[in-house]
Amino acid sequence: MENNKWWFIWIGCCVLLLLSSCGQTSSSAPQAQALSNKLAITAPASHSLQSPKESTYIPVHIRIPAIGVDANIEPVSILPNSNLDTPHQNPWDSTGWYKNGPRPGEMGSAVIDGHVDRPGGGPAIFWNLRYLKAGDQIIVTTSTDQQLYFHVTARIAYAAHEAPLQTIFGDNSGRYLNLITCDGYWIPSEQQTSARMVVFARLG
Repeated sequence: MENNKWWFIWIGCCVLLLLSSCGQTSSSAPQAQALSNKLAITAPASHSLQSPKESTYIPVHIRIPAIGVDANIEPVSILPNSNLDTPHQNPWDSTGWYKNGPRPGEMGSAVIDGHVDRPGGGPAIFWNLRYLKAGDQIIVTTSTDQQLYFHVTARIAYAAHEAPLQTIFGDNSGRYLNLITCDGYWIPSEQQTSARMVVFARLG
């Protein structure tokens, strides 16, 4: 019963993450739009679906040769105000791994997000995510200098309120890596973009 309780909290976190993670940056947004580096999300301070026997490595770098991505990965978590933090070193050119979920290479669905654009509308790290196709390679380097090779299986754009949370965050049937960024057009009344681009990849 306790595990079920945390599972529903986890899914609730994913709902907020997907609905809010594109709430402050869009190429269609006015240049005067105030941009935030925090992603609003309510979540338990730590919750992972992984076995405690798993290694304590973390992902530190990501390369996607097909679209020229070569970027650092910073673990992101929950701030005291219940917002999801974002990379601090170089927020527009780095990516964030949601460390309350699986690590890339572990069983389950690891999630890495990145901005599609930056203040003023210029390209950010995941600008070209839309061009990935099945079979493209994603290489994640870990803190133990291991390279993990993933291959894209699908790229799908979802309406902001219709993203399949179980598929993106909760599929534990394999070792997955899912990349998320903003997509669609800016909705001023909602202060977010209309869609989310998700790239699904699998280890091996």
